[in-house]
Amino acid sequence: MGEALESKHAQTQLQAINKALASGMFVHVRKMLNSLPPGDIALLLESSPARTRSELWQLLDADFYGDVIEELSEDVRNGIIRQMVPEKVVDALEDMDTDDLAETLSSLPESVSQDVLMSMDEQDRQRAEQALSYGEDTAGFIMNTDTITLRPDVSVDVILRYLRLKGELPEDTDTFYVVSRTDRLIGKVPVTRLLTAVPDITVDELMDEEPEAIPVHMPETDVAKLFERYDWISAPVVDEHHHLVGRITIDDVVDIIREDAEHSMMSMAGLDDEEDTFAPVMQSTQRRSVWLAVNLVTALMAAAVSDLFEATLSQMAVLAILNTIVPSMGGVAGNQTLTLVIRGMALGHVSPSNSRWLVSKELAIGALNGIIWALLIASVIALWKQDFALGGVIAFAMMVNMVAAGLAGATLPIIMKKMKIDPALAGSVILTTITDVVGIFAFLGTATLLLL
Repeated sequence: MGEALESKHAQTQLQAINKALASGMFVHVRKMLNSLPPGDIALLLESSPARTRSELWQLLDADFYGDVIEELSEDVRNGIIRQMVPEKVVDALEDMDTDDLAETLSSLPESVSQDVLMSMDEQDRQRAEQALSYGEDTAGFIMNTDTITLRPDVSVDVILRYLRLKGELPEDTDTFYVVSRTDRLIGKVPVTRLLTAVPDITVDELMDEEPEAIPVHMPETDVAKLFERYDWISAPVVDEHHHLVGRITIDDVVDIIREDAEHSMMSMAGLDDEEDTFAPVMQSTQRRSVWLAVNLVTALMAAAVSDLFEATLSQMAVLAILNTIVPSMGGVAGNQTLTLVIRGMALGHVSPSNSRWLVSKELAIGALNGIIWALLIASVIALWKQDFALGGVIAFAMMVNMVAAGLAGATLPIIMKKMKIDPALAGSVILTTITDVVGIFAFLGTATLLLL
């Protein structure tokens, strides 16, 4: 319900701004645009064609550039940044958190990102290069460095006076981290405990020792699983020597979860999860053509198997009518298994210790489904075509293909993960090829042996 209202509100804003643009009311558009939150402005830009997007960006106050760029998808962000001179980009990025800065720079073309880095002051350049050095999709890449640290021998009264002088805390601060003089993480103190403590006691009397910490090179998907499992709001990030280097907050983890969900959904269609909905025609066509070419090759492979039995099909036209049933059933059954296994892998449920049991289970399900649907289809064909032999042939082919579908659907994601291939991106295409080839070969091959 909330998402529907948000979408309706965004569409209303977009219609009003487009109407004002078409009427040449640029001053009014500027006023409307600059009164919106950065997230809403980003949504409006992503919902606009390239020409309108460019006009809106030019009307936006430069003070909002950084906040809006943080909210944009990669494709839209890159298109806008390419239109800006490096000095303007630097001004927009200078107040960004380290994680947002690293993500923005990593998504830019190398020549543009280098220009931006060289235009930064020394401090900003160092924190950006440090985050980039950890590599994308790691804890170090998504962490923030805006962490308040405490010394164990300092009193609560001194800390509270320091915080009052500082004036504000970093966003999503629920815990202060206690470090040694060499910045080694030794404990943590929840904010609520610090605020309610007796003023004259020291931090080491309040802190929890040996807090859970995230290694700087841990994959971001594993970080998200830890946050989900332990209900963290924030967590410290440490290097190989257990020195505190930053922290990860729940808002970063929500972004990871959302991006993973979008990635899985878009990958099933062979699309980039950051693809711009309103990208130019030629750019979108080029991206989609690659995936369509792959699908064409797999379709030709299935057609080649049918071609092997051209003589059989020419003698029994009924086989051509029934030839799609077995591959179709196998494809549906295999995709059910494939989706289940990919989901289990994403949640961390599937591991080398239980993968063999999972494959055995899916084989058994495939066999049982094969028996059920083989008997059903055999009965239907025998009554429909008055041919019990034909019913037996399609039943056998159905049985073979359902078992093959279960085996392929369970093993493909595991094998592809070991080969460092995204199963969400390529799994369904390979699976469809297997079920098409096995189904057609089993059906027409058996018909050739038994019916001719």
